[in-house]
Amino acid sequence: MAFNIDLSSSSGYDPREKRRGGLLALPAVLWLAIFFIIPLLFVVGISFMTRGTRGAFISPELTLDNYARIFSPTYFSVFVKSIWIAVLTTIICLIAGYPLAFFVATRKSRWAANLALFLVILPFWTNFLVRTYAWRLILGNEGLINAVLVGLGIVEQPVQFMFTDFAVQVGLVYGFLPFMVLPIYATIERFDFRLVEAANDLGANDIRAFLRVVLPLTMPGVIAGCILVFIPAIGSFITPELLGGNQGLMIGSLIQRQFGGTGNWPLGAAASVVMMGIVMLALMVYAFASSRRK
Repeated sequence: MAFNIDLSSSSGYDPREKRRGGLLALPAVLWLAIFFIIPLLFVVGISFMTRGTRGAFISPELTLDNYARIFSPTYFSVFVKSIWIAVLTTIICLIAGYPLAFFVATRKSRWAANLALFLVILPFWTNFLVRTYAWRLILGNEGLINAVLVGLGIVEQPVQFMFTDFAVQVGLVYGFLPFMVLPIYATIERFDFRLVEAANDLGANDIRAFLRVVLPLTMPGVIAGCILVFIPAIGSFITPELLGGNQGLMIGSLIQRQFGGTGNWPLGAAASVVMMGIVMLALMVYAFASSRRK
């Protein structure tokens, strides 16, 4: 008696399903190739060219001078400042966002939790540019904060908040705080709080239970929130331009100025490549941390 065994079906492997999956992924692959990979290759190529003359933006002559200028003290200080502001923004968002996410996720009433979550995402309903302009009205010399300080007699003259690193920091924290809250909220909502009760039964107080149980198990949300805040903060353009001016120069502003007007396209492309390298490094740290967690 002969038996005809279909190994592909018994092992769960179907070549037709694999081909069908490849066809379904083809539009996304083409989209990424056309609108991401190819433009990225153009930017990398331009970064090794020289600045054009007589109205031309670039010259095909290859050089490494653009990267040498990026790592010179003049431009490298902008990168260091941008990284520092992005890191500080991430830390502030984490300090403010974790308690807020914990508060939203632990509401016993579903209606109250949904309302709190709605208030967190409500700023997304307004254009980011409009929200940034609102901070100009709040922090300006005749803005709300200075009006209160002068009215209460705390200061005699308006305090210069605008066009400082402080104004840029406030705008970035305000703009990216929801990106920290949402992933942390998602992890806390799935957290089993019976583990905290078990820790308390074993003699741990609330602080020790939080540090040994809650925080480690919600760390994936914390790491994801830090990445979601750090990456857009380091390349932010609108907030430094509107709230910081020349004093708030960051990588995004530096790149925009090189590609606008009489700027230097190859230098701007080199700055873009270096910034993408920093972002990739942050993503590698996130991937490494995620793999360690698993």
